Amino acid sequence: MHVVDNLRSSDPIKQIMPHVRRLRAEEAHPAIAQVARGEAEYPSRLLALSDPPAVLWLRGRAPQDGQRTIAMVGARAASGAGCLRARALAADLASKGFIIISGGAFGIDAAAHEGALTVGAPTFAVLGCGVDVTYPDRHGPLFARIAATGGLLSEYPPGTPPRAGQFPARNRIIAALADAAIVVEAAFRSGALITASLTRSLGKPVLVVPGSSGTDGLLQKGRAWPVASAAEVEGALAGERPAPPVEAEPPPGPVATLLAALREGAATPAVLSRKTGLPLPAVMASLAEAELDGWLCRSPGGQYEVIRHGC
Repeated sequence: MHVVDNLRSSDPIKQIMPHVRRLRAEEAHPAIAQVARGEAEYPSRLLALSDPPAVLWLRGRAPQDGQRTIAMVGARAASGAGCLRARALAADLASKGFIIISGGAFGIDAAAHEGALTVGAPTFAVLGCGVDVTYPDRHGPLFARIAATGGLLSEYPPGTPPRAGQFPARNRIIAALADAAIVVEAAFRSGALITASLTRSLGKPVLVVPGSSGTDGLLQKGRAWPVASAAEVEGALAGERPAPPVEAEPPPGPVATLLAALREGAATPAVLSRKTGLPLPAVMASLAEAELDGWLCRSPGGQYEVIRHGC
């Protein structure tokens, strides 16, 4: 591992997105280091990837081989309740010796890191930019706390600004470093689901906290196990599949009518209006209600489909 002592302040950062800033000199502790594939400090879990990073840049350190690691990911625009669940679950897991790994983003990522830090545990953030670039910019204090006890990791050299294509690429590192991934809250199409897919491709379990269209969709397709506590996570990792949760029946009225129609196949609001005889405005309002309650999701083609089944 090579420590980089003198990063030039003139390193160019072109076309930096809003909410990005370079690390100030007084924040540059611990030192930025570089570890190459083949060196002892390089995480061996990354070698399971078809394209492991040739080099990792570190502000702090990398997770140690042999530690129990959990990736916790989810929506950037997460609900307050989702962030509270992520923080509590991360704290619960960290207090039992799990190392929390996430991506340092707004929402679920930040809540997961905070949960680990509140119990004095190290946590690791894999970034889609250089480790000296604070993105989002409000996470400067959070990143400093992560680096002080755990580490910020990136395959991109210092000074690299965030670019859209770099974030899906960094998700493979998050998936490889973890023994399992937990998706706490996610939309039907979400970057967190990319991490879940990558985790499955590596032969590792995907766990979810039910209650959002993305997580419930994974459950419906049999691609994840539901969890709500560290004990359930430990059980899932030990191969103890949880009993299916008992679902409530949908509320009577238009929502139940629409769900019954959608169980025959995905459909657009206009088709549902014709099938059920309900006025289109009533269909739209009931679909929105059912989507918020986690009963169904909307596909990119504008069709709706059921993702949660009642008793």
